[in-house]
Amino acid sequence: MKGWMGKLKVFSLLGFLALALAGCGKENLTALVPKGYGAHTSMKLIILTTIIMTFVFLVVMIVYVIVLLRFRAKKGQEDYIPKQVEGHIGLETVWTIIPIILLIIIAVPTTIATFKLADDSDAKDHINVEVTGNQFWWHFNYDDEKVQTSQDLYIPTGKKVYLHMKSSDVIHSFWVPAIAGKMDVNAENTNTMYLKADEEGVYWGKCAEFCGDSHSLMDFKVIAVSPDKYEKWVKDMKSFDPDQKPETAAAQEGKDLFKEKNCMGCHAIGSSPIQTAPNLTDFGNRSKLAGVKEPTKENIMQWIQDPESMKPGNKMTGKYPAVSKDEAEKLAEYLMQLKPSDVTPESVSE
Repeated sequence: MKGWMGKLKVFSLLGFLALALAGCGKENLTALVPKGYGAHTSMKLIILTTIIMTFVFLVVMIVYVIVLLRFRAKKGQEDYIPKQVEGHIGLETVWTIIPIILLIIIAVPTTIATFKLADDSDAKDHINVEVTGNQFWWHFNYDDEKVQTSQDLYIPTGKKVYLHMKSSDVIHSFWVPAIAGKMDVNAENTNTMYLKADEEGVYWGKCAEFCGDSHSLMDFKVIAVSPDKYEKWVKDMKSFDPDQKPETAAAQEGKDLFKEKNCMGCHAIGSSPIQTAPNLTDFGNRSKLAGVKEPTKENIMQWIQDPESMKPGNKMTGKYPAVSKDEAEKLAEYLMQLKPSDVTPESVSE
């Protein structure tokens, strides 16, 4: 009894931990609280498959218990052998047909949903964004608006936004669980999907395909705003002048250093097709630095001086002259004042 009690305690503890860990996470980084068309579709499929798997589990357990009780060893029947049903046509037909039916019930709606979510026949009538996956950041090029951003993707609520995705290096996977499913991002071909958010919010995205040292740090944000706010954001981004004079002397020195240190060789500020490194036009409006860190001056300085300490394996390390602490502070001052619009992640309910 003691042995069984010990095992029961262990299984109870594991069950409790499983339930506790299942409750971890954030509302805008979960597929279980859908807030977009793709996520709602995925949730329906999750519920369908869960019901079927639960049904199968219960049937198997019921049969298992019946067999366990009915055919257990009894005193005086040590040599008893139950009637064998091997080759029973009726039983074999039943347990062949039932799984086929269950698989069809799962496969048909899954296939329909997959093709529907990948259908881009009406893409020309909606917003189109070219998405490029890089180690370890994302670039977004709005085709019609002629606007480029990195790490933060702004979309209007209630409208389709088609994403045409390609990788510049290895395979990535674009995933915003709260509003859409996953889509692989390859170097050889362009994959298309669309987002459609129900309500305003900042939805966290992840790269769901292992892509190198900092794969787990390849985060991004989808900022869903009202159509009016989206139009204002686009207008603000298009009218932003990268040559405008910074507000402070320190920021002006940082702007000069930005050119002197050859940052312009990789980074773009303003509407530019350059994709070698993240576009920094709205750097001061971002809610995260490098996708994962708080955008404080200290963190920005650390990133500028030693990006490898934040994102191992990134392609920025060693590509520019050494930067002193004083220079890093001035560069941080300049980057933090790059705020082309008052439509920001903080301006919507997160």
